[in-house]
Amino acid sequence: MEPGLGAPRPARGRWRPLGGRQAQGLPLPPQGRRSLQQGLHRVVPLIPGGGTSPIGEVAASGPRLASGYEETPTSTAVPPNLLPGATVAGVRSNDVNLTNLPGQLPVIALRRGVLLPGAAAPFLVGRARSRSALDANHEGWVIVATQREPVSTPSPSDLLPTAVLGRILERQQGQGGAERVVLQGVQRVELTGFPSTQPHLVGTFSLVEEIWPDTTEGRGMSAAFRAEVEASAEALEAPLVSLVLSMPPQRMVDAIASALDGSQEWSREVLCTHDPVARAELVLVQLVRAREAVAARDSIKERVTNATRDQQREFLLRQQLKAIQEELGEGGDDDDLSRLRERLAESDLPEEVSEVVDRELRRLGRLATSSPERSVAIDWLEWIADMPWGRDTAVGLDLGALEDALDESHYGLEDVKQQVVEHLAVRRLAGSGRADVLLLVGPPGVGKTSIGQAIADATGRKLVRVALGGVRDESELRGHRRTYIGARPGRLVEGLRRAGTSDPVILLDEVDKLGTGTWGDPASALLEILDPEQNDHFVDRYLEVPFDLSKALFVATANDLAQIPGPLRDRMQILEIAGYSNNEKLVIARDHLLPTVARNAGLAADDVTFSDEALATAIAGWTREAGVRELQRVLGKVYRAAAVRRARGGGDGPLHVEAGDLSTYLGKQRFFDEEPEVTKDPGIARGLAWTPVGGSVLYVEASTLPGRGALVLTGQLGDVMKESARAALTYVLAHAGSLGIEPDVLEDKDVHIHVPAGAVPKDGPSAGVTMFTTLASLLTGRAVRDDVAMTGEATLRGRVLPVGGIESKVLAAHRHGIRRVILPKGNALDLEEVPQEVREAMEFVLVEQMGEVLAAALVDAEAASEGTTEGAGGTAHPRAEDVAA
Repeated sequence: MEPGLGAPRPARGRWRPLGGRQAQGLPLPPQGRRSLQQGLHRVVPLIPGGGTSPIGEVAASGPRLASGYEETPTSTAVPPNLLPGATVAGVRSNDVNLTNLPGQLPVIALRRGVLLPGAAAPFLVGRARSRSALDANHEGWVIVATQREPVSTPSPSDLLPTAVLGRILERQQGQGGAERVVLQGVQRVELTGFPSTQPHLVGTFSLVEEIWPDTTEGRGMSAAFRAEVEASAEALEAPLVSLVLSMPPQRMVDAIASALDGSQEWSREVLCTHDPVARAELVLVQLVRAREAVAARDSIKERVTNATRDQQREFLLRQQLKAIQEELGEGGDDDDLSRLRERLAESDLPEEVSEVVDRELRRLGRLATSSPERSVAIDWLEWIADMPWGRDTAVGLDLGALEDALDESHYGLEDVKQQVVEHLAVRRLAGSGRADVLLLVGPPGVGKTSIGQAIADATGRKLVRVALGGVRDESELRGHRRTYIGARPGRLVEGLRRAGTSDPVILLDEVDKLGTGTWGDPASALLEILDPEQNDHFVDRYLEVPFDLSKALFVATANDLAQIPGPLRDRMQILEIAGYSNNEKLVIARDHLLPTVARNAGLAADDVTFSDEALATAIAGWTREAGVRELQRVLGKVYRAAAVRRARGGGDGPLHVEAGDLSTYLGKQRFFDEEPEVTKDPGIARGLAWTPVGGSVLYVEASTLPGRGALVLTGQLGDVMKESARAALTYVLAHAGSLGIEPDVLEDKDVHIHVPAGAVPKDGPSAGVTMFTTLASLLTGRAVRDDVAMTGEATLRGRVLPVGGIESKVLAAHRHGIRRVILPKGNALDLEEVPQEVREAMEFVLVEQMGEVLAAALVDAEAASEGTTEGAGGTAHPRAEDVAA
């Protein structure tokens, strides 16, 4: 690329190249040598008639040229030909005659920077077209135009329509073929055409006539502008003000515009504004800003001076105090205490906290070194100094980056990931603390904790994990008071100290396993921590000063929603992660687990390879879980065997594992593809249960024995499940005639209902339809279909009510080879949560009445065509009472 053309960027008192090499240039004459005030840049504007004199400073951007050149001044002093009466290319500076100009002139395009009428500035010219235009000047006259964009080879359309008639005051040969040129802006012109573009641009133009209007508005603007210039005398210096005030209004406006530090866009707008009054208004606003900036700088300087004076006084007093303490034999602060004072001084403590710290430091200074309170006070001050007061690390929320991070770390869970994105978007728009706390509920190993890590990575925050499992003392969260021996802050404060930032992602892990003991209720303590109306001034009992938790992003995890107290649950946005299908586990194992397991075993990812059949067999034959944690352990066992093989020198090549090889590394197969138990005996039905570790299939068995109509229940059933059994029996006996059952069938018999896995407690209303179907099958003598499982709450009126945990229950049925599931019609939308491949492989019968259940479940009942659906979908939250059944 060719060298470019651009305006220089001046430094204070000299022109400064971009690369850091300073070059002295264009110093001020004696009346203006004193440095001007902040906010302005030096320039050499022209006195009407052609002379030069500094009036302030001009903003000029200085981009690095494409060829490597940098914009630099043309000389180290005001060139002689800039002085009044000097001659340049045959034109005297105080004798500007525009009547003899030709109709077209060569055009020099500025990449950046704007040359205004009445100003002169040096430029570095490096582009071939620009040098050609300089050579083709007409008695020193050229047109100086400004580019819209800094392109290397501008076309006519790349130039602003308004330019400046300029004349060349000085040319000097520079390094690398570039030239240093001083250009003087003389008159605004309007570009009307471009007869030629090679070897340089040639433009036709018309002069812009600038006459200050003799109107009320014009006279008012002139007076206001002159008054503001006089008010800015301190910034512009008195001789400078006198010089500018002697100019005509339109020239005075351009002179001040050249002196002000305006943006590139502002300078272009001043150039292109032909109306002198409108242009004066633009410059007046910028002049007021410059004057206010000078006043603000003076105010800041005064405050800094006063603060420095106070610090020096405090230092002298402390030195005197130290000398007095040494005379008394008490000694002064040791090095550690001095460093602690420095750390506290450097911390951005809130005013309220700073006052408490100052009192504690004064008290510490009065304590003898042997006092036991001294170590307590120092420990407390250490904690205060270590806290991240006002230290934020969040880079802002990029929803696209968050979605990418979640997709990269988690396969599937589309609804959960979408709700996480929505939650954080609401938090960003509504402000920190306005959104609810995110609660991820699901079985172990489904990715709850890793979602929290992904959120932290995507938002640029640290992750603080606070384990709440087994916490029974609220002081674990609130901290212990300093009056106790061995007192410490709570876990939240400890986590913030480790993170070193006030806005981390705080992961409250296992929030459902909080206990209640004699030392308070930790769940109640969490209410204050998670309440957006209170946590902006959370007070730890140890620190005893408020700390702002509202900037932190809280994410909680739990296995069992029913174990979380209602008031605490009400403060959270609940996201359920039910688990994964076997197909999803296969993808997760291939893309996520195998690289992790290989790294943990010290092997490369390709040192062990699995066929898809081997992974599918490992998933189905050695694991039976909702998540993938056990699957990771199973795969890790294979990699450890490969590591032993490698360590023993058994081979350097990769180990390929097929399905038939798994038993060699994992032992005998633990689970088999379950075909539903085939039985023609009546009185056995399959129900679907929800547990904290995923869904499961449970069998309900019923039998009669001699007796007097009593109901016997076994299998560690909870109260709700026992009531469901009694309600089902009542309904069966009340509708015995319509069901084809003898009314006195239980006159001399008892009914025994048993739910196997007697060591496991079971409870919940969703076994109601299973109890009813079991009893109806037993008393009618009609067996239940082998491929059917069911769930739903039954009422005495025969209605089937919706229940929770549908996704987990359906996945459990699919794992057990069940292909027909009877569900309450009210759960139709809940099927949307079920993976599509599972929905397509199963049949769902949606029912509202008990009779529909029997029609779909009993082997010799006519198939019910109504209420059957395939591929439905939805979501549902497990009810608190629907635990284990």
